[in-house]
Amino acid sequence: MAGDRGYDFVLFGATGFTGGLTAEYLAEHAPPGARWALAGRSRAKLEAVRERLAAINAACADLPLLWADATDPGSLREVAESAGVVITTVGPYLKYGEPLVAACARAGTDYVDLTGEPPFVDLMYLRYHDEAVRTGARLVHACGFDSIPYDLGVYFTVKQLPEGSPMRVEGFVRAHGDLSGGTLHSAIGVMADMRSMGRAEKERRRVEPRPAGRRIRVSRRPVPHTRIGGGYTLPMPTIDPLIVTRSAAALDRYGPDFSYGHYVAVRRLATAAGMVAGSAATIALAQLPQTRDLLLRFRSPGEGPGPEQRARHWFKVTFVGEVTEGVNAGQRVVTEVSGGDPGYGETAKMLAESAMCLAYDDLPETAGQVTTAVAMGDALTDRLVKAGISFRVL
Repeated sequence: MAGDRGYDFVLFGATGFTGGLTAEYLAEHAPPGARWALAGRSRAKLEAVRERLAAINAACADLPLLWADATDPGSLREVAESAGVVITTVGPYLKYGEPLVAACARAGTDYVDLTGEPPFVDLMYLRYHDEAVRTGARLVHACGFDSIPYDLGVYFTVKQLPEGSPMRVEGFVRAHGDLSGGTLHSAIGVMADMRSMGRAEKERRRVEPRPAGRRIRVSRRPVPHTRIGGGYTLPMPTIDPLIVTRSAAALDRYGPDFSYGHYVAVRRLATAAGMVAGSAATIALAQLPQTRDLLLRFRSPGEGPGPEQRARHWFKVTFVGEVTEGVNAGQRVVTEVSGGDPGYGETAKMLAESAMCLAYDDLPETAGQVTTAVAMGDALTDRLVKAGISFRVL
């Protein structure tokens, strides 16, 4: 498809913090001869980004700059029609994201983003999945720390277990990092309208086909800390287990009966108690406009830590996979996905590699709203390993 378009990929949002890191990664790692462009509202800001990229790679000095505004559907249509893949870091996605998804679905253009907002993903499925199937567009949400380590980590774990077996996988997340301004604003937006989230999820369940003869579900059972060698675990009610189970529903390799449990792992009971109390307080404060505004002032979209801070950040996800029934019942594997700064550096890397994977790699035939495991699977895992993210059997 990209060969018929002016650009292999276009990055929308390069003037923001994570968008800028994504642009820098592409400047350093895009293959020679890659045809790509930056898109945004401010020509002056885009020129400043281009100047920064030219210091990394002299070939970026002539990088094309496209005008596009999240509130101007015509400009987004022009961007979508010019590219094989569109990358967007412009959020919160519930507020700004839909027009670009619509443009890509209609143009048959592949799309990747960083959303961690379940209602946005559900609404985009309801409104644009069928059209994307018709045009051949692959709409791939959650291509950063939400939710690639979990989606591809579970996919990697499942492949270590006997094919055709009922199985359970549990993921345990440890991380040291900093919450981005964009992530904060997205999360507060979702918390402020929990009713809409429930309605979108319910409607999607009503219309989305279920895998015939297979059972797929999110597990919320309590997990003892001994599963990962100590500490405490708490269920993580994020978008990640939803993405994992959608991959499982689409791919027979996950077996006839599959469940996934998603947990945060901490060393101290006080930390666990503080996380529970903090989450409850944040949800309560997000319900009222005045207190919600105070939360949003904590960090603005586009703000983030400096290179020295990011260099100290890390993440590690341990997966425990086990066959639950049949002749292989009890067979177990432990795997790990790990990397550096989760909220910024590794997120920019994952997003950029996802776009290049869609643009250049030999991938399965898919269309519509699909997950990273379904759309890219082994090809994206291989790319991330070469880029420094570890996938290993312990």
